[in-house]
Amino acid sequence: MNIEGKNQVIEAIKNDSTINKIIVDKNYATRKDDVISLAKKGKIRIEFMPKKGMDEISKTGHHQGYIAQTIDFVYSEIEDILNSAKEKDHTPFVVLLDGIEDPHNLGAIIRTCECAGVDGIVIPKVRACQVNETVVRTSAGAISNMKIARVTNLKTAIDFLKENGLWIYVAETGGENIYTQNLTGPIAVVIGSEGNGVKQSLKAYCDGILTLPLHGSVNSLNASCASAIVVYEILRQREEKI
Repeated sequence: MNIEGKNQVIEAIKNDSTINKIIVDKNYATRKDDVISLAKKGKIRIEFMPKKGMDEISKTGHHQGYIAQTIDFVYSEIEDILNSAKEKDHTPFVVLLDGIEDPHNLGAIIRTCECAGVDGIVIPKVRACQVNETVVRTSAGAISNMKIARVTNLKTAIDFLKENGLWIYVAETGGENIYTQNLTGPIAVVIGSEGNGVKQSLKAYCDGILTLPLHGSVNSLNASCASAIVVYEILRQREEKI
């Protein structure tokens, strides 16, 4: 898998991603360069290549003269996410994604969750976007700091989180106003797909529905926008409680 763009490559190096080599525009070989310096410090192989050659191997078309070639993204287990929260003495905060298919939405959600201190994200293995070059690029390097678990069955994942003391909420229309709810405890939020929302079969296993007030003529928000508002409302409440 390619990680493309200067900031994304720097984050990959800093977070010890398994990098086979870093390809750099040969025009950058003689200048002071953060990527080259970090790669040398980490004893990572560097290959200099003409921009035309980099354009040919680029998966996104936005490499900025830097491409890190890595092994495929390594997913975590849900247990890893909860253990990480415990190690940080952090009240667990997990986001589950039900059928997010647009890689730009997935990348944006990962970026938001990383910025807000979410402990991890859970995605299904089928009928949903997986981590790819576009997701990595859209996340702006945040994916290197985010644990992502990939599961066969979201209901089983929800049951496991409940067994470990988390309250599970769906972010969707038709529920309680999010700004009137106490969201400071151990929590997992389920974000639905762009077109269909959260499956009805999953809602039955959740503890409540969080709804954003909408006062315009459009009755829904983009999945990444909605998740950002929900995640940051939870963060706001937690910080006020401290």
